[in-house]
Amino acid sequence: MVCDGCHGPRGNSQGASVPTLAGQPEAYFLTAMDAYRSGKRRATVMGGIGRGYSDAQLKQMAAYYAQQRPQPNREALDPDQVKQGSKVFYQRCNTCHLDGKLWSSTHANRAYEANCSGQCHLDYGPENKAPTPFIGGQRAAYMETELGDFVTGARPMSPRKSRALKNLSESDIRAVAAFYASQLQIPQ
Repeated sequence: MVCDGCHGPRGNSQGASVPTLAGQPEAYFLTAMDAYRSGKRRATVMGGIGRGYSDAQLKQMAAYYAQQRPQPNREALDPDQVKQGSKVFYQRCNTCHLDGKLWSSTHANRAYEANCSGQCHLDYGPENKAPTPFIGGQRAAYMETELGDFVTGARPMSPRKSRALKNLSESDIRAVAAFYASQLQIPQ
């Protein structure tokens, strides 16, 4: 697949600022690509790439990546930062995002539907719904950038996410990014 050049073999990224696509829910992949294509989500490369594919091709890609097994992130992380990030996560993030450890090979969507009952992103996205991405095991640098974009308003977010991220310090952003980078266990 052409995406592997940046996103890694079978969607498992090796790049610090490039997300892993393996295991992402199909609906999230399609929502993200639509946001890139329309310009709602800022990107240097992905907007042009997204516009180069038909809806049918994007649906095929979404199905492919949803069925791939994400690989644990092997980057070196500061254990104290991970511990601090865990505290931030349990104070602000865990009502929508799982603790990052669980990924189901049958489909990541099931875990999220059970966790947030579809209430997590009701204020944003197509038909006022945006699926929650699987972010456990994403690289810390990528997570820092994405969280920073939400906090600064460079990336739109729901009122619920806005409340969760309100007054999040740069230190908290780095810590929660490290926590998520440390998370991923795949049942055998």
